[in-house]
Amino acid sequence: MTKRSVTVSPEVRARIDRYVDSVDDRLAGAEPTAEVVQEVLAELHGDGDAYERWQAGESIGPAERIRLDRYDPRNVLVKADEWAETDEAAFREAKSIKWLWAGFDASPAANDLAFALPFRQMLATHLFADAGDDLFLERGITFPCGHNIEMGDRTVVHRNVLLDDRGALSIGDRVSIADGATIHSHGHDVVDQTDVSIYLTEIEDDVRIASDAMVAAGCSVGENAMVGAKGIVRGDVPAHHIAVGAPAKSVRVKPGWASVATDPGPLTDRREQRRIEYDVPDDLELVDEFRRDLSPPDSGDTAGD
Repeated sequence: MTKRSVTVSPEVRARIDRYVDSVDDRLAGAEPTAEVVQEVLAELHGDGDAYERWQAGESIGPAERIRLDRYDPRNVLVKADEWAETDEAAFREAKSIKWLWAGFDASPAANDLAFALPFRQMLATHLFADAGDDLFLERGITFPCGHNIEMGDRTVVHRNVLLDDRGALSIGDRVSIADGATIHSHGHDVVDQTDVSIYLTEIEDDVRIASDAMVAAGCSVGENAMVGAKGIVRGDVPAHHIAVGAPAKSVRVKPGWASVATDPGPLTDRREQRRIEYDVPDDLELVDEFRRDLSPPDSGDTAGD
């Protein structure tokens, strides 16, 4: 689709750039990241005055204090805090930037592309394992960790996309991920839901993932391939193929690419090759949130039947 080139006035652009650069410098500096995040979120949500009064030792109301507490990532719990395989040291720093990302998305500024795109680009450079240039990251993108994502140049991620990086995600250059899509990197045993496996999931260069499609953990979508709307990928999509359906299968090769592509058909499942092994410390207190009886009725001794 051809787009028009649009921009805000030079004065507005300069103010945006100065603010984004100032936050960037503070996140890269010696200040505790959580304290920077708390102040920035207070400003973005209109609580800057309350924050300044609190910092000056003045009295503030209980509701104001609750709000200020919530801006500080050290005072909140997120799902990744509970996961036994989480690298606590790596996640501690990532959590602060992730909380700033989520808090920014909840602010009125998050809908303004002139401000939101450079702000998220800046956050991605601090958060992702690798963040390319000229990213187009829209509102509502969620990820449990953030620091397990690699993303190439000029990639577009539209609204309400889940980038599940409980394992690891590798997303290439010029990838387009449409609204509502989900890219997974972890899975649960079908009997014991507390038995979690994590994987590397790969989305190669120039891939298109259409609206509401799902790529299962450990799968690969090859270069220049496309996954159709609502497709459920449970194998590897070959380069230049179009995969549709639930479960998805390759239905054809993109026009003009047949000479360098394999034949269409079912997707090969290579997920086990991308499983990531992890160890849980022996002294870690584990929690079974379900407490289900996992003994099926036909699991007993059937000798003599």
